[in-house]
Amino acid sequence: MKIRFYGYDKCDTCRKASKFLKGKSIAFDSLDITTQAPSSAELQGAAKKYGVRKLFNTSGQVYREMKLGEKLPEMPEAQALKLLASNGRLVKRPFVVLKGDYLVGFQQKEWELSLRDQD
Repeated sequence: MKIRFYGYDKCDTCRKASKFLKGKSIAFDSLDITTQAPSSAELQGAAKKYGVRKLFNTSGQVYREMKLGEKLPEMPEAQALKLLASNGRLVKRPFVVLKGDYLVGFQQKEWELSLRDQD
């Protein structure tokens, strides 16, 4: 199974998630989320599972600089998705695309279940 892993080398959670995948001998394409944001289609798929607000990296510098904590509650979903697609630093990481599924953030139990379902 080949998956797409959007992460950031300096992110501890991304390194932990990457180590987890490697430990399970799962092949993945690693993409730098700071230079290549997930596509609009990928973000829409993840939003169906998590809700668009959960896709934001709320602890990120860009999120704080843009004062999105204040703006997001009133922002239309389509605008929020467009914003995420335009700047990978706004996307919660790691962001993983599996066949027919998405994982946002690293929760080991959730990942184990989703990866098991991919076999």
